[in-house]
Amino acid sequence: MSTITTAVPADERNTLPSASQTVIVLRRFRKHKLAVASLILLGVLLAFSLLAPVIAPFQRDELNLQARFLTPFSTATDGRFHLFGTDHLGRDTFTRLLYASRVSLGTAVFATLLSSTIGIFLGMLAGYFGGLVDTAISRLVELVATFPTFVLLLIAVSIFVQNEKTIPIPEWITSFTSFLFAVNLREAKLVLMVNLILAAFGWPTTARLMRGMVLAVRENVYIESSRALGASSWRIMAIHVLPNAIPPLIVDFTLNVNGTLVSESALSFLGVGITDPTPTWGNMLAYAQSYMFQYPWMPLIPALPILVCSMAVNYIGDGLQDALDPRQRG
Repeated sequence: MSTITTAVPADERNTLPSASQTVIVLRRFRKHKLAVASLILLGVLLAFSLLAPVIAPFQRDELNLQARFLTPFSTATDGRFHLFGTDHLGRDTFTRLLYASRVSLGTAVFATLLSSTIGIFLGMLAGYFGGLVDTAISRLVELVATFPTFVLLLIAVSIFVQNEKTIPIPEWITSFTSFLFAVNLREAKLVLMVNLILAAFGWPTTARLMRGMVLAVRENVYIESSRALGASSWRIMAIHVLPNAIPPLIVDFTLNVNGTLVSESALSFLGVGITDPTPTWGNMLAYAQSYMFQYPWMPLIPALPILVCSMAVNYIGDGLQDALDPRQRG
């Protein structure tokens, strides 16, 4: 009797059947060189931002009017070295860039986490229960998605940031925000409100994605079996439905982080988001533009991190999409 053998691609021989799905995904992701390099770069930037209070050579708001507009790699008259020079008030640009990284990157991640949580919850309800629940949530998604998001952000931030008392915030949340973003309590309220507003308008795409994933799996045999065994709807959604949606949600999260980062920077640049003295890449760029012709290096310093992080997050998203795609081989 002849033996029939099945050829296994060389790239798959070491992954089947011993390697877990996680290992396979990691191996695929490692092959995306730009994604790996972007992940390392983003990790370094996050580490620097978290260590800002420790490694910053100056105080965040330390003024020195005798050392205004110093060029990068300059030494002031008092003998202190400024790696990226100084701004229009003589503040050390490198120090403020470190603190700005903490606020800008922290806002991008934190606001996206909030918006993704809202979108996952609403999308799961709409897809699983259907009927009136699906209709109501779908119409809400369409309503929010119909309006120009950035215009709504401008209006909302202008209204709520100028009237802090319109959104009552518990003191413990403000204290946590102050610690997380390395800002004082007054600045923490502003940062938190900007995060909440960005999250309030960033969930529709996640809700649509989650609804589609739920519709694809809710009639599967194992879902029906769980219902027959008496499992509650919430248990089924948490244990059986949500895990199936994790791969596309991870990719969606990375793309939303990029959008939130750019939105926060744009709001701060326009002077309606997080404003001075709290440093962000956007408001540092806004102040630098006034002197860009006399001192052309000033706008480049805060603009480059925005560009680099935006590209890095996009490459990471591409790498994750390729790694998590079940149609990919090897």
